[in-house]
Amino acid sequence: MPPAEMTAEPERPPQLLLAPMEGLLDFVLRDVLTGIGGFDRCVSEFIRVTDQLLPPRVFWRVMPELLHGSRTAAGVPVRAQLLGSDPACMADNAARLAELGSAGIDLNFGCPAKVVNRHGGGAILLQEPEQLLRIVEAVRRAVPADVVVSAKMRLGYTHDRFAELCAQAIEAGGASELVVHARTRDDGYRPPAYWSRVADVRAAVRLPVVANGEVWSVDDARRCLRESGAHALMLGRGAVVDPALAGKLRRALGWPPAACGPQAAGELDWPEMLPHLERFWRRVCEHIEPRARAGRLKQWLNFLRRASTQAEQAYQQLRRLQDAAAVERWLLEQSSALQPLKAHACL
Repeated sequence: MPPAEMTAEPERPPQLLLAPMEGLLDFVLRDVLTGIGGFDRCVSEFIRVTDQLLPPRVFWRVMPELLHGSRTAAGVPVRAQLLGSDPACMADNAARLAELGSAGIDLNFGCPAKVVNRHGGGAILLQEPEQLLRIVEAVRRAVPADVVVSAKMRLGYTHDRFAELCAQAIEAGGASELVVHARTRDDGYRPPAYWSRVADVRAAVRLPVVANGEVWSVDDARRCLRESGAHALMLGRGAVVDPALAGKLRRALGWPPAACGPQAAGELDWPEMLPHLERFWRRVCEHIEPRARAGRLKQWLNFLRRASTQAEQAYQQLRRLQDAAAVERWLLEQSSALQPLKAHACL
């Protein structure tokens, strides 16, 4: 596929996007993190497409925001993500998502999971640029012109030699935005992320390119933007570990507040973080089966403790608890212990 003649990329406002993380960063955690603030847009976890048109309930289960204007409770848009390899079936399901009101359609060409790749989805498609073209083309034709079609890819499967070809195929198919996770499938999530290769991809296409991977701090963000030349960042694990990261980045980089949602918090100490844990727990109790509830809270605390000694203490206190009622009592005790501090602060 010959490279197209390049033109100067127009100036675009900077953006911070919230990544999906299968089994962790789902609609429950999206709700909490966008409520803390700083994100311009989210992407749902992938919706697996095989050989049939999925019923609406499947889309609603993964992305209940479809029932609320395709936005989180804080008002941040959510774009549904599809994963599959059959162009016609992907197109049919994209059309249904458009009918359900999704804020765009995102296509997953980056999932590294073996079971997904074994069935022809996710990152394995990066070995077949022509198939990427067919999928994007079919989806673009199937949805109205005002529905954005975007994609996310890694640098490759076992190597990154096809990265530019894959990006060009995605662009040729009609996508209007591309997120690049700056590692191959074989790299997994091991550092480093190869941000300079994102710059190579940007140079090969006209569509806006978002950089993703290994942004844990303000310094990481600065280096990623400098090396990739991207106008936007997608945060995943960094935002799960530090829920205030989006706000920190916006202030440190001089970016304006996000167009939607609350003004982002600058720092979150433990007393300020606790209400967000409580909200997370309430959402878990509303939507997750009882036997899995304690595990979901411990899962997030396991990430939070990487950057917070108080989260480490909380994790150690909760790690052996399996009963949701015991977790509920623990949260009430934490909240009650903070009440004297809050009263004192008002004096």
